[in-house]
Amino acid sequence: MKKIYSLILLMLIISLSFTYGGKAQSDSAIAEARAAQVIDGLRIYPNPATGNILNISSDRALTKTVTIYNVLGAKVLFKVLIGRELDISSLNSGVYIIQIKEEKKTATRKLVIR
Repeated sequence: MKKIYSLILLMLIISLSFTYGGKAQSDSAIAEARAAQVIDGLRIYPNPATGNILNISSDRALTKTVTIYNVLGAKVLFKVLIGRELDISSLNSGVYIIQIKEEKKTATRKLVIR
């Protein structure tokens, strides 16, 4: 079962690294596009999370839209975060993909909950 979850997670990460539309882009163009999308100073902690609170902060204290997906791609949590503390008590232990949007920038990370 763990191998299946690991394989699905690997496939999800690989698919997120490719662009849509089927057009090949040079490495430098991809790097420039990613640099423009980076949320400056993004911090997600603790990771792995062991409690009920996940802290999410960045250099700019703006409102963030947080979406958490399980390894099958199903949305399990959605929250508009005004502060920095996200209640994750409704999530079971496991591996998740967390997507954070701040203004027009988006970051996607792996989240482990123990």
